[in-house]
Parts: sequence; structure tokens; C-alpha cells
Amino acid sequence: MELKTARLTLLVDPAKKAAFERLCAQQDLTPSQVVRQLIRDYLAAHGVSYVPSGTPAAAKPAARPAKARPRRRAKG
Repeated sequence: MELKTARLTLLVDPAKKAAFERLCAQQDLTPSQVVRQLIRDYLAAHGVSYVPSGTPAAAKPAARPAKARPRRRAKG
């Protein structure tokens, strides 16, 4: 389950929005729940993988090994 969220704003026909909200209510789901599921299904259908925010793998980026600095030659 994702712990962080980001806002997605979209424009739809008002009649379509009202019909969508009625259907969601009939199914005891929020429109946000349905849209999140649609997005997960769409990503899966196209083979796109991701790590949900809030999971241990997404919490911290993998540590990169330190780069060795070239030594400076002594002047003189």
C-alpha cells in the first residue's frame, strides 16, 4: 500500500463525472480508489513496474559506492 500520494488533476465531461461518481457509490468505492486501480491495471497491462512509495525499497535510494578521487601531485 502506498503511503505517500500525489495529486492528479484531470478534466472530464460533467455528465460523465456524475455517472462515474454514482457508479462508484453503488459499488461502495470512492472515485479515487477506482482511479488508482485503473492506473495499476494500466501499468501492469503495459509491463511497467514500479515500487510503491512508502515501501522499504522506495524509502531510500540505493547507496552508491563512493568515487575515488584522483590524487594530486605535489608541486615542486
